[in-house]
Amino acid sequence: MATGERQRIDKWLFFARVVKSRSLAAKLATGGRVRINSDKIDQASHAVKVGDVLTVTLDRRILIYKVLDTGHRRGPAEEARLLYEDISPQPKEGADVGPAGLPPMRESGSGRPTKRERRQTDRLRDFE
Repeated sequence: MATGERQRIDKWLFFARVVKSRSLAAKLATGGRVRINSDKIDQASHAVKVGDVLTVTLDRRILIYKVLDTGHRRGPAEEARLLYEDISPQPKEGADVGPAGLPPMRESGSGRPTKRERRQTDRLRDFE
């Protein structure tokens, strides 16, 4: 890689497998959900270079990546991991978070009734 080589942020996010498509990467960038060196960007054409620190805000997590290389194609995940160094903070121990950053499941019986429970309730009301 040549020194000073730059690449569009939407292409880099796509090549690094942060998002599934380049159009989704462009939406992230134009939506203000990507920061480069703590500066919010609003264009998908903004260029990144080696050494930049990206902060990407996804639905349930925040990713902080240091750019190590620019990509040439969207290859396998092993190849994509060579493009960045993940410096995201680890979740705190004891935090009540399930797999993949999802909130824990609700206990059964709490919240809205299921369709089956609703039918049983309706049957009881009709019986009286």
